[in-house]
Amino acid sequence: MAQLEVHNLNLSFGGVMALAGVSLRVEAGELVSIIGPNGAGKTSLLNCISGFYHPQRGRILFEGHDLTRASPHEITRYGIARAFQNIELFSGLTVLENLMLARHTHLRYGLLSALFFYGRPLREEVRNRRAVEEVIDFMELEPYRKALVGNLPYGVRKRVEVARALALSPRLLLLDEPMAGMTLEEKEDMVRFILEMKARGLTVVLIEHDLGVVMDISDRVYVLDFGQVIAEGAPEEVAKNPRVQEAYMGVEA
Repeated sequence: MAQLEVHNLNLSFGGVMALAGVSLRVEAGELVSIIGPNGAGKTSLLNCISGFYHPQRGRILFEGHDLTRASPHEITRYGIARAFQNIELFSGLTVLENLMLARHTHLRYGLLSALFFYGRPLREEVRNRRAVEEVIDFMELEPYRKALVGNLPYGVRKRVEVARALALSPRLLLLDEPMAGMTLEEKEDMVRFILEMKARGLTVVLIEHDLGVVMDISDRVYVLDFGQVIAEGAPEEVAKNPRVQEAYMGVEA
């Protein structure tokens, strides 16, 4: 059984079909990329996997659990985290505070005990703070840890967005265009972080428009066009597929 299985997903908004029979498999520890033209359904697919959309038909299984109708917070507890294409951080909070907020699903104490903040609440706070500090160190955010997110450069905020997802300690990480709008140097740093995540055993599903990055780092690639999977396989196989060249690169098959 694959870690993530998507079976025959259909999603429509009124008369517009966003996903039409989409299926994919992701093995544990893989880095799988999803590419396709704008409007192909890539983000809609991630929205279904992360619980923001519920498909009209199909199933989503993660480690044997049926998540098709699960809510986002339930999916988070199963071990799936998401970084968004459009930065969804709290701009009035610091980097550290944004990452600590992401740990709320791991807190194991209630409101009453939190009021006194000793014993178990204190131990839980220390444990979760330690996990967040490890993420800050991994993503090289130490210089910005106490800075307000709203005052940070765009590339750093994109890094904080990914760090917040990592702070959830997921087993599957969904990345929606984490390098969009970045400079070449910032892209190289993000690629390095993603490859290190994979080396540590984290499964990654990546949406990315930079084909050079996709072909260099992916184990497998899925190509969507008009809400359908038109190709799947190793990067070099997908790049040679005539349908992919026609749909994505503007070359006639």
